Amino acid sequence: MSRVKICGIRCRRDALLAAACGADAVGVLVGQRHPSSDFIGVAQAAAILAALPPFVQGVLVSHLEDPDELSALVERTGARIVQVHGDMTPQGLRQLRSRCGGLTILKALHILGPEPPETVAAMAPLVDAVVADSANPRTGQVGGTGLVHDWGVTARLRARLEVPLILAGGLEADNVGQAIARVRPYAVDVNSGVKGSDGFKDPSRMRAFITAVRRMGAGSPTG
Repeated sequence: MSRVKICGIRCRRDALLAAACGADAVGVLVGQRHPSSDFIGVAQAAAILAALPPFVQGVLVSHLEDPDELSALVERTGARIVQVHGDMTPQGLRQLRSRCGGLTILKALHILGPEPPETVAAMAPLVDAVVADSANPRTGQVGGTGLVHDWGVTARLRARLEVPLILAGGLEADNVGQAIARVRPYAVDVNSGVKGSDGFKDPSRMRAFITAVRRMGAGSPTG
């Protein structure tokens, strides 16, 4: 059964709602370099992560590319999982791991063409999981785009990886089952697909999304 991460959490209420709906992890965005309406301050992120119940993991998602800056942010927020959404170099990833003992590192890769990104070979051995996401070159967004990428490319990427693949990009309750069947990811990651009209998370959309994931059941491989 695929795990579920609800990303772009902006307040404690939404974090606890996501947990109550059955999310395995929630993501808070701190350290902005590209367009997004979901970034929050360091203190707010730290408070959200500290409020999470047992067995729900908090993920710090950041555009920062400098390992010193990002490691300082990890320390200030108390995060134990970081999702690197910027163009950090392999050397930077090594430095980040050496500076933050025990840190779980996820690295976002953007599926933009008919082949997996060329950076996969260099990045994958240095991280604990890869997040296959969409990007919007027109707006400059590198996450939270609401755009679906080519799942066939992502499925081929998953088959090549020796670390887990997390699928993101344009997922919602109506298509996540199909996405899981096609890609067979370790986890799925949703942001815009569970937002309400006010930009915060919608409980009914979160419940519908997680129900659709769980419906796939144990018969859907997650490796």
